[in-house]
Amino acid sequence: MEIVHVYTKKRNEFGRQCNFSDRPAELHVDILPDPSLASNFIERDPCDIPIQCTQEMSEHEVNTERFESDTRGINHVEGGWPKDVNPQEMEQTIRFRKKVEKDEHYFSTIMQLGSNMEHCIKQNNAINIYQEYFEEEEVVEESEEQPSAKTINVFRDPNEIKRTATCLSWHPDGSCKLAVAYSSLGFQNISPDMSYDSYIWDIESPNKPEMTLKPVSLLVCLEYNPKDSHILVGGSYNGQIAYWDTRKGSQPVEMSTIEHSHRDPVYKVIWLQSKTGTDTFSASTDGQVLWWDIRKMSEPTERLVLDPNKKGNLDNALGAISLELDYPFVPTKFMVGTEQGLVVSCNRKAKTPAEKIVCTYSGHHGPIYALQRNPFFPKNFLTVADWTARIWSEDIKESSIMWTKYHMAYLSDGCWSPVRPSVFFTVKMDGTLDVWDFLFKQNDPTLSLKVCDEALYSLRVQDNGRFLACGSQLGTATLLEISPGLCTLQRNEKALATAMFERETKREKILEARHREMRLKERSRSEQSKDEDTKEGDGEESVEELATRTEAEFYEIVEAELKKRAKEQEKKVRRD
Repeated sequence: MEIVHVYTKKRNEFGRQCNFSDRPAELHVDILPDPSLASNFIERDPCDIPIQCTQEMSEHEVNTERFESDTRGINHVEGGWPKDVNPQEMEQTIRFRKKVEKDEHYFSTIMQLGSNMEHCIKQNNAINIYQEYFEEEEVVEESEEQPSAKTINVFRDPNEIKRTATCLSWHPDGSCKLAVAYSSLGFQNISPDMSYDSYIWDIESPNKPEMTLKPVSLLVCLEYNPKDSHILVGGSYNGQIAYWDTRKGSQPVEMSTIEHSHRDPVYKVIWLQSKTGTDTFSASTDGQVLWWDIRKMSEPTERLVLDPNKKGNLDNALGAISLELDYPFVPTKFMVGTEQGLVVSCNRKAKTPAEKIVCTYSGHHGPIYALQRNPFFPKNFLTVADWTARIWSEDIKESSIMWTKYHMAYLSDGCWSPVRPSVFFTVKMDGTLDVWDFLFKQNDPTLSLKVCDEALYSLRVQDNGRFLACGSQLGTATLLEISPGLCTLQRNEKALATAMFERETKREKILEARHREMRLKERSRSEQSKDEDTKEGDGEESVEELATRTEAEFYEIVEAELKKRAKEQEKKVRRD
């Protein structure tokens, strides 16, 4: 039954009706000039009139009311049952099903629906409606649109004492959530009142985090499990490894024991592509790489010491800061970026510990904060350290094939674009995000954007290449959307990038062979000069022989002088 309220009011209560009409202008008053009134005024001469050239402005302040949004969910339960049947009671539902099945129209209805369902199933098996027939040819025409980026959302650390957003991780399903690890990397810079919490944010709700992760120590790194989006693994400042299941709350499900964990902060942790989806490995500045199974976190399953002398000595180990698996995610081969500016290539399944460290790549002057292989050309990888970003080839170990200019500000992170082989991103300590496209420009970034005033420490790009997040020193995570030209594959881009990589690799091989030849010539010259010096020295007396001969000559001269003086003394005595 619908209830309706009707409100009425008489027309005469509204007042007199206004009737408008068009008519010509009318003159009501005409005041003529009166010359006698001029005696009441004095002419001003000279006359000073101030004039302001700028436009008059008025300052106003408006304090708008802050809008806070809240996310709510609805749970749909089983429906379609009559009111007198409780779907939770098994006996009632079975009794109702039997009653329906005895109905005379039930059989004919099922037969009719069955034929339609069979047709749909056969059609679905025959045709894949989601198949992309021209996936490789999906390119866009080059447009003259300028590269740009705009801020979508800003996620701020809700605590009073701000911490650095040290690591970012996108949700693997749909990338609608962003996990942010907060830590303080300054030496002895952890306050007793500092919060240890890290957060999972919904990208459409920046006012309040969706979930809080409560570790026992500050989280330096945090990663979603690509096989199970409910599970995250994190590396702590005290060296422990922990993992969370978002279905079980904010506390970690299990943690590694301190005696079997890292001795320094865990700077990087990566999930391995295994059958169980529970294997991971971590790297720390204590010089160790540890492998873990989250089903048994009491101790690591395997350990590798990054000793460049290949003796397994932890005192000489290189501190690890970044990790990268060999493409396409082969769990046995990986690369490590170290504090000393070296990239160490390792093989987990080598027979001896010495063979696990395969080779090293040197070229940086400081810690390597980012290390990533190109998703389209796995033989080429990107490193970010000191004031430059460098692109390497696996075949050349003495020098990188491409590099950026030396910036005034320190580089802190970087990564490749997942959709364009020639585009990569870097962030700097002056709060700037640089987007590089080496097919367009090599000396300068294609786009340089000032994200914030404080230093940027972390960077992560979404899988579609359209959105990226930057983490700052004060715990602010900024979500940016880049222009379509930077996240859409261009025409012939793969072929052009392949040609450029091959050309630069060939150039570096030629230079490397030339340097090797020059070193061999220099070595042969030095050996030849040593042989000549040895031959010349064979005809001369040695230093000891020269000293002995000089000493003998000295004593001979002294004895001769003494004899001469003795003879002169005898002559003098005879005369007297």
